[in-house]
Amino acid sequence: MTDQGVESMTRWQDRAAAWKLAPIAALATVLAFAAPAAAADQSTTVAQASPSAVTIGQPVNLTATVSCPGDPSGGLGMTFFDGGDLLDTVPVSADGTAAYTAHPTTVGTHTITAAYNGNDNCGASHDETTVVVSAAPVPPTTPSTGPCLLACGGLISYNIGDIHNEVNIYRGS
Repeated sequence: MTDQGVESMTRWQDRAAAWKLAPIAALATVLAFAAPAAAADQSTTVAQASPSAVTIGQPVNLTATVSCPGDPSGGLGMTFFDGGDLLDTVPVSADGTAAYTAHPTTVGTHTITAAYNGNDNCGASHDETTVVVSAAPVPPTTPSTGPCLLACGGLISYNIGDIHNEVNIYRGS
């Protein structure tokens, strides 16, 4: 074969290889620039605690609201955390709300995280709020009866209370 024939054959092989690669290159281009069909829209979560200050054992109503262009319900719901401790995962309604009632058992400032887990319509998001938990107050002691003057059940008696002292004077009839 002449040099010209070898050169012609090489060009033909190069063109055939290029035509074989063209569909693959076109598909790669489409996939690279196409938006994913099931991409979830961005969401925003807002967490709230009511009341935000309680004593140990008192209930705290935790609510979280998800905003996104699609329906936020379904999916994996809303997960509430107290610091690193998992409280619970609850469903999210079609209006984007989720609620959980917590009963804190330790004193201090608790960071509550509401983590929306997302679904096919909405991407995941989270927010934090705080709850300050104090010790339960000590119940007052029962007032004791003081000594009786002039005989118990008589003319004058008094009780010692936790806030004020009470003096009763009885008049005979």
